[in-house]
Parts: sequence; structure tokens; C-alpha cells
Amino acid sequence: MDTGVQRDAISVRDISVRRMEEKDLAEADRIMRLAFGTFIGLPDPMAFMGDAQYVRTRWKANPGAAFVAEQEGEIVGSNLATSWGSVGFFGPLTVRPDYWDRGVGKLLMQPVLECFENWGTRHAGLFTFAQSQKHVSLYQQFGYWPRFLTAVMSTPVVQPSSDSVVETFSQLAKTDRDAVLFECHKLTDAIYQGLDVGDEIRAVDDQNLGETVLLRGGGKVRGLAVCHIGAGTEAGSGTCYIKFGTVIPGSDAPKNFDRLFAACHQVATRRGAERLVAGVNTARINAYQQMRARGFRSDMQGVVMQKPNEPGYNRADVYLIDDWR
Repeated sequence: MDTGVQRDAISVRDISVRRMEEKDLAEADRIMRLAFGTFIGLPDPMAFMGDAQYVRTRWKANPGAAFVAEQEGEIVGSNLATSWGSVGFFGPLTVRPDYWDRGVGKLLMQPVLECFENWGTRHAGLFTFAQSQKHVSLYQQFGYWPRFLTAVMSTPVVQPSSDSVVETFSQLAKTDRDAVLFECHKLTDAIYQGLDVGDEIRAVDDQNLGETVLLRGGGKVRGLAVCHIGAGTEAGSGTCYIKFGTVIPGSDAPKNFDRLFAACHQVATRRGAERLVAGVNTARINAYQQMRARGFRSDMQGVVMQKPNEPGYNRADVYLIDDWR
């Protein structure tokens, strides 16, 4: 997601872009909240996202893919890139409001494009405001094109009817983790060649951001859900946010998708969360309809812009949760 709408005609003289450092995190986070809060018109822009965190957690996951723009030593914007194997996305791209319309967003795009090239990213994208012609126009200049809407949905956490065993990555023995990560990669690769969320799983475990739920059977990982839970994560207090979740393709996908949500409700209950949040691209119509049937309702929606202009894994037969915010 982004708030860096720019106009070409205004000079970007003396503004430079460099890698984000730990000392930059507080200011980058402040600008992110101020920019989004201002754009959407909050009475107190700094209240945006409450106690949830994007900048710090994503920087810690990959410091080499986070960037700031500065003028005379003063940070005026930032952008972060994420690699899911052959898939990449960026954001939040944010610019301090008094620097809007000065071309800072375009400057912050350049190192991200270089990251995608160096990673060999085959399919790249972003989540942005569907109603903003300026945002859509900006990213079209870089070859990104809007496709289906993405709905960010939520439902109250429901106490499971039975306390069945739910397996999580954090419970695995250290010696078993590499093998399970390989199985997770095989699952996601079957959905889209090269798709790999191993780094997301590791980041949640290393930073203690929540849990990765695993559905296993017959020697295979049949489903996984990378969940942020609580304050200081991408979820925020009282929330379990499924950043990425999917199940193995095939005739059992609907049943496994339902099992995955049941497991997430159980983990959320154990961690004291009251709300389950998940995003889904509406091109994955079967997944979207199944989520609605489970009681999920849209809190917001945006548009995913993709490069190249093709479906990627946004297909009706794919049961997958993500939103690229």
C-alpha cells in the first residue's frame, strides 16, 4: 500500500534515496502513520493502525530491501520490498505530506525495481487505493496494471466446539523445521511456480510475531497460515491477521480451506485475539465466497496492481489468503 502520489513537473533536487537503517525506524514509522492518516482523513492522523507495526517488522525481516528518501539528512519517505520467491510486492510506500507532489514516490520506486530484478522476480505487484486515479496512474508508469479488487475482511473469533490438536511451526523440533519449510514450498509452488513464503514463516518465528498454522497429513503439508497476532505486529491488539494462507490444490481444497480457518480460530482463541482478519483477491471467487459463508465481512477494499498484467495466482481454483498491503 502507498500514499506517495507525485507530479513529474516538480523538482526532486537534493532528495536522495538510501537503505533504511535501524536508527531510521521510528521516523519512518511516524511518517507512514502521518501519511496514511492524512490521506484517509483521520481527525488524528497518528492514530492510523493503532499499535500495529509494518515498518519495523518488515525491516527486520529483510534490512536490505527497505529504503528511505531524505533531504539534508531529514527523512521524507520510505518504501519496503518483500520477496515471496518468484513473487514480489512492495509497500508501504509513504511520503511525508509536506513532500507530496514532489516526485519522492518515483525515487523510492527505483531501488525496489532493482530488488525485483536482482531476485529474479517473475510476478510483482502492490496494493493501492482503488478510488485514487493518481495512485493508479503513477504505478502504470512503471508497468503495473490494476486487476480485480482485494477485500480485507474480518470476523469475530469463535471458540472452537472441540479442542482439537493444532500444529504450529513454533512447536516443531529445530531438526524438523527445514523439512517442513521444504514441504510448504512444494505446496505453494504447486499453486504458482516459485512462490515461496519461507521467509515470512521464519520472520514470524524469529520475531515472535504470532504463529504459522500447519495442516499436515500423509507426509505432506496440506495447508498453512502465517498469522500475526497482537500489538507490535501487522495485526495489532486483539487481532489475529492471516498475512498468508493457502491449502494444497485439488478436490479437497474447499474442505482443507475450512479446516485451516478452524485452526486459525483456535490459535487466535488461545492467544486472546477477538478478531480474525484476512485478505482475499476477488478473482479467487471460490475462496472469497467460502470466506463470506464463514461470516467474514469486508472492512476495506483496494486494488492489486500487477506486473506483468496477468492473473498470477489470482484464479478461481486457488484457495489462498493474502492482500499485499
